[in-house]
Parts: sequence; structure tokens; C-alpha cells
Amino acid sequence: MVHAKVLIADDDPNVCEIIRIYLQENHFNVIEASDGEQALSLFETEKPDIILLDVMMPGLDGFDVCRQIRKKTEVPIIMLSAKAEELDRILGLEMGADDYVTKPFSPREVLARIKAVFRRTSNQGQEEKEETFKYHDLLIHVKKREVKLNETVLFFRPKEFDLLVYLIRHKHIVVTREQLLEHVWGYDFIGDIRTVDVHIKRIRSEFEPFNFQCIKTVWGVGYQFYIE
Repeated sequence: MVHAKVLIADDDPNVCEIIRIYLQENHFNVIEASDGEQALSLFETEKPDIILLDVMMPGLDGFDVCRQIRKKTEVPIIMLSAKAEELDRILGLEMGADDYVTKPFSPREVLARIKAVFRRTSNQGQEEKEETFKYHDLLIHVKKREVKLNETVLFFRPKEFDLLVYLIRHKHIVVTREQLLEHVWGYDFIGDIRTVDVHIKRIRSEFEPFNFQCIKTVWGVGYQFYIE
């Protein structure tokens, strides 16, 4: 039985072959792209359930592809890269990637990351009931993944939205960065704790034009959703 359709986008045929064979042995349906343009084309026609996206590809790089896909859908994306620098990991996550794997990696690790992302997105879907939150002129509709302030729809990337909703669900409670990484990114996330700070900064930047503040920094501890 085929579990899911995986799109592998990498210009290294050896990497594609190794991952493809291992995933097929574990009952995944696999399609492949060798550059960014082809990855976008297959994304549109094949509707994959998850995307493995190499950062360094000819033409459109992985960051550009991720950015374009995120304008249309929240399909899980795992970035693949030979770069281990912190800024590259943070950039990938800022673009909306769900995870980031550094080369060289084993196909077993890639499979574990895929399963972890599916677990997180599945649990998230179960939590997203017909739930709304309203505080003054701020309205959040969880299932629609929509945020309005003064009747204006604000733009949040998937992880920014998830982070905001988690803080709201725990309003007036100080939540540590470690807790946010665990519950928003998942137990299996491997990354710098400052990833949380980057996403909080972007959330605040959306509220800034309205002079609206709802996320309080508790120095040395974490963050708190707080409105008088």
C-alpha cells in the first residue's frame, strides 16, 4: 500500500536515486525534479503530499521554490542542503519550510523526518476545529488560518500562524522558547532556539502598522500573549 506521494527536487541524481529507492521500499510513491522550474511544474501537476527540496539547484534555488509554493499551499516541505550554517537554516524556516536536513544524510534519517512532519501536521489538523479568538479588534479563525485586525487580513506564514495560535491558547501564561519549539515545531525539530525569536519578530512586524501589541517578552524566560 502506498503511503504518500513524495516530490524530491535535487540536481544530484545520486541523491535522488538513494532517497527514491529507500522511500519506495517503504511504500512511498516518488517523483523527481532536477531543478527549481521542474519542481514547481511537478508540484502543480502531481500535487505531492510532501516535498524534499534541495537548496542549491540550477535556475530557481530551493528558497525561491519554497517561497512560491508557500503562496499557494501549506504542503509540508523539508529543505535539503550541504550548508550547515545557522543563517541558511533560519532562512529556510522563515520561507515556510517545516524542517531542514543537512547533507550528508542517511535515507533512514530522511524517512524519519518525513514521518515526523506527517505526525505534526496530522495532530495540527485534529486540533483545528471551528475555533475563533477575538480580542478587541483582533479576530483569528483557526480553521481558515485567517487573522484580521481592524477588518484587515494580515499575512502570516504557516509557522508564524501556528506560533501565534499556540500563544493565544495559553494566554497570560509565560511560555518558554523550548516549549514553543517542542509544540509548534515538534519533538523531532533540530534547530537553533533563536528560530522562535525570528518568528516572533515577524509576527510583531505585521501588527506594527496598527500600533497593536499582544506578545510580551519575559526576559530570560520566553513569551506571553497578553492584552489588557
